[in-house]
Amino acid sequence: MSVEQLSRAGTGFIEQMEKASRRYTARAAERDGHREALERHGILHADTRERVNSRLSRLGVDWAMATAVERTPGTATTGTSLDLDREFVSTDLLTLERFMGRNDLIGIDYLEGGFLAARSVARITVRGSGSTLHGTGFLVSPSLLMTNNHVLGSAEEASAGIVEFDFQAAAHGRPLVPVVFQLEPQRFFLTDRELDFTVVAVSARSRDGQPLASFGTLPLKEAQGKAVIGELVNIIQHPNGEPKQLALRDNQIVDVLDDHLHYAADTAHGSSGAPVLNDQWEVVALHHSGVPRRDRDGNVLAVDGSIWRPAMGEHRVDWKANEGVRVSRILALIQQFPLSGAAATLRAELIAAGSSPHAVEVPPPPVLTGRTNGSAPQDTTPDHGGEQHAAPESVRWTVPLHISVSLDAEALRHGTAVPDAAAAPAATTSTYPGAPAATGYVDGQSPAERDLAAALVNLAASRTRPYYDQAADLAAREAYYAGIPVGDPAALRLALTQRLEATHDRRPAYKPMRLLYPWVDLHPDEKLHGIYSDNTFAPEELMAADAAVEAARIGRWQEFMLLEGAPGPDAVEAELDLLEASLPFNCEHVVPQSWFAKKEPMRGDLHHLFACESTCNSFRGNIPYFDFPDFDEAVRHSCGRREAGRFEPSAGKGPVARATLYFLLRYPGRIGDEARELQRDGLRMLLDWHRDHPADLYEQHRNAAIAEMQGNRNPLIDHPEWAERIDFAGAWP
Repeated sequence: MSVEQLSRAGTGFIEQMEKASRRYTARAAERDGHREALERHGILHADTRERVNSRLSRLGVDWAMATAVERTPGTATTGTSLDLDREFVSTDLLTLERFMGRNDLIGIDYLEGGFLAARSVARITVRGSGSTLHGTGFLVSPSLLMTNNHVLGSAEEASAGIVEFDFQAAAHGRPLVPVVFQLEPQRFFLTDRELDFTVVAVSARSRDGQPLASFGTLPLKEAQGKAVIGELVNIIQHPNGEPKQLALRDNQIVDVLDDHLHYAADTAHGSSGAPVLNDQWEVVALHHSGVPRRDRDGNVLAVDGSIWRPAMGEHRVDWKANEGVRVSRILALIQQFPLSGAAATLRAELIAAGSSPHAVEVPPPPVLTGRTNGSAPQDTTPDHGGEQHAAPESVRWTVPLHISVSLDAEALRHGTAVPDAAAAPAATTSTYPGAPAATGYVDGQSPAERDLAAALVNLAASRTRPYYDQAADLAAREAYYAGIPVGDPAALRLALTQRLEATHDRRPAYKPMRLLYPWVDLHPDEKLHGIYSDNTFAPEELMAADAAVEAARIGRWQEFMLLEGAPGPDAVEAELDLLEASLPFNCEHVVPQSWFAKKEPMRGDLHHLFACESTCNSFRGNIPYFDFPDFDEAVRHSCGRREAGRFEPSAGKGPVARATLYFLLRYPGRIGDEARELQRDGLRMLLDWHRDHPADLYEQHRNAAIAEMQGNRNPLIDHPEWAERIDFAGAWP
């Protein structure tokens, strides 16, 4: 940062420096232990075994091979003392030696990788009244840039900022012409003071028309194993706003904390907002502060030995160690921010950039206007003070997919682009229930691309059909319930359970993008409404967002299987739970998946699936419904109220009650067998919600559409008067 920035915003920087100093001082004993382990046993033994194994897996080396190299440091790269495959010795062992910090020979491709990584790093400049402020930032997706909160602390600061790429010297020593882009916080702005990061959107074109895409990305990867204690890291930076510089393998990781890394250097310092990279040029941390040397009185020292003052600038501090924020912790927090609409899609693009091995940019879909409850479009992205910023009237988004769609005119004319829900491909060809789709490409398209293409075809077909044919549905309803006895509550429940199961003859796997969004869950306004918030979305919007999430899930699953080899059932289950939590679809299971172990046909049963922005989906989690007496006093981002293992939605109480009651009839004994699920004493609440919020045209359309797709119907929509006659209590365990 510049002198001017420290004069104005120095409080944030000094606060981070003081916190870093306290963390560093508190870890002295652990750091000494790491240093002793490095000196006595080597880099394989300084960090935890789990982290070292993860690192070795990413390098393609197992523990036995690594320990063999560790025992023969003088000859490991020659192959003379190890009985190893010659090609492996000449490549992977040299990589391992470099990783261990014991070999100065580096393949020439290392320089090319560094050059490409440096392309994504830019100088941030914010000009205010009488001051010019500088910092470092880097692209983490095709649209978003990351820096520190103490560099860009608010959307207002970012709106006055620009980023300059190529602010550096060329090979001949002469300066390049910087390429200047405007920051666009109105499209996307997330910040957190505690972890000291900010993510902000950047204009797609520079002031002179050059594309942002030409500068690549340094994606954020949540996977473990990017660096361990003892490893050397690199920092690409604009110190003090100067031309781009590189601290090359001059920082050694000396400690790993829950949220931070500490790395020490002999000479080089870091610059606020710079990426900290391993030898494979993966981002392992966001540099944000350092640990300064102090005199006996506790004063921070400058590099010349004098007492440092903020006006001197960050680069004049005599640093003894540096601190960065761990990428995995930043990603975890980014995924928790309540976002919707275009901002949520940009977040999904960021996650996909770090999760999928293939990230291909596509032209944006047609301009869409997102409205909430008929009001002007709103972007719910909060700034650091919790304020809301209005979004542009029209929004565009890009997902990391390439889509080419061919429409069948005859199919569209008859509204049968996917003739039968059962004909749609299953959600996964994996042997693990709930695992992401297979990663194979067909005709150049990934599974996520094919799903999005099919969803768009189905959406086009739906727009040629009447929304609800009441006469036809009444006739279908009469035929469906013929012979059902209504006199005895227990007999009525048993008869309905048998009818629902017998007619559930088409059981599509869980595919909300293809089956729910294009037709089933459309409202009369041809929009999707969040079930808990009633926020509205164009169908294409949630389709694109879920396609990006699906691509990210596939990439994460592929990486997990590659690293784990043959994982056990517990490891698989844990990974699937992590994928579900960190990369949720914009779809809600009214009866949470964990209550029925994610098994089919419950998982894909459309009667209890509803469009729901991922924010509200994650907010509710798997918490049972509850009716708070003072509900109106606490609502979060219009999703509802959650506390002490209970959740009440802001909207959708009637539909979710009827969907839950349907589930009780269709799958008796599945709800309430554990204390954390909806218990029998919640029945009265469901019946009250059903009575107070009767089914409307939307639910009648849903019921008819689902009956057409999977064969069975929801009796609570067709015969609401049966709710008090059915022995629902008998459906609990």
